[in-house]
Amino acid sequence: MAGIQVSSSLLLSKSLPSLRYRREIVGARVNAPRVHLGVVSHPKLSSRYLVDEMETRTGYPIARHDTKSSDDPQVIAKLYAIMEAVADRVEMHKNIGEQRDNWNGLLLTSINAMTLSGATMAGLAALAAEGSPLMAFKLSSIVLYVAATGLLLVMNKIQPSQLAEEQRSAARLFKQLRVQIETTLALGKPDINDVNEAMEKVLALAKAYPLPLLGSMLEKFPSKVEPARWWPKQRSKQGFVGKIEGNNGWTRKLEEEMRQVVRVLKQKDLAEYIDLGSKALKLNKMLAISGPLLTILGALGSSFVGTTDCSWPVMMGVVAGAVATTVNSLEHGGQVGMVFEMYRGNAGFFKLIEENIMSNINEKDVERRENGEILEMKVALQLGRSLSELKQLAAIAECSEEFASKLF
Repeated sequence: MAGIQVSSSLLLSKSLPSLRYRREIVGARVNAPRVHLGVVSHPKLSSRYLVDEMETRTGYPIARHDTKSSDDPQVIAKLYAIMEAVADRVEMHKNIGEQRDNWNGLLLTSINAMTLSGATMAGLAALAAEGSPLMAFKLSSIVLYVAATGLLLVMNKIQPSQLAEEQRSAARLFKQLRVQIETTLALGKPDINDVNEAMEKVLALAKAYPLPLLGSMLEKFPSKVEPARWWPKQRSKQGFVGKIEGNNGWTRKLEEEMRQVVRVLKQKDLAEYIDLGSKALKLNKMLAISGPLLTILGALGSSFVGTTDCSWPVMMGVVAGAVATTVNSLEHGGQVGMVFEMYRGNAGFFKLIEENIMSNINEKDVERRENGEILEMKVALQLGRSLSELKQLAAIAECSEEFASKLF
């Protein structure tokens, strides 16, 4: 007992200096001046520091994740920077889309007003007496028709309704990308591959829906209708030939069901919207050519009013203006360009589902695929179906005329 008391007193005497030393350090920390740091745009995720601190205190090694899948603050910071840029792009496309939608309404109103005024002036010129009144009405009609023709050529070239639809689609897709990045951050353990993938998606979206009009504007009257593409190209992968039963949610039956869904998408949904887009494009081309031709005919008719006893100049000047107003209202008031872009975007949506499914099926390593059950659920939701309806679609794909999508 005496030996134990002596040893405990020795330990207590040795620990007292260290306790005083710690109090001095704590006091120094409390009395030290506070330094205010600026706000950092991303949360402090110092998991590596915490692991090192725990190893130092306990003296035991702690299991670490691979550096590629760890909570690297640099990766987190890059993803937050991309997310901020994406949020800014959402507002940019939204504002520019509203602006170009206003262009469509304002230009259409102005052109129709000029055209109808030109037709009215041509009719008044036929009723006016010879001399200055006749010349004034004729010149006014010609000037209004020529001005309407110039504005109409510009409007038909840029298709403001189609431009507005492009920007609306871009804003929606950038919002979707932002949610995907937020999901990646919420699930934890993002790596450099997630950063590269997000960057590729941003660049692909910027290329698919450019902001400027000059130089990089999308072709409004393409020679061939193709689905819109706003995602980076998938790398070609070798098909899987091994046993896949029960691996990562994939089975032979599920793989065959996905192949049947892809076949229905290609043969029915995708082909249908490509065909509808072609019809909308042909109609838009016809209306875009007819409008300026009619206003030019109106200007020619007005120029011959009063020079002959025939009534055809007046008929041409008035009727051409009325028909031109109808054609312009049908093209731009009906937003045929927007309808074409909508069909093209819907075809792109089906193409994206198809590529997503096939990129997983063609992946050699099943463990690198997306989980089969999750992919099946996502495809069902994208097509507006339940899981049972998706399985039923795959089962009757050979003999049914049903489309894959129930959304549109």
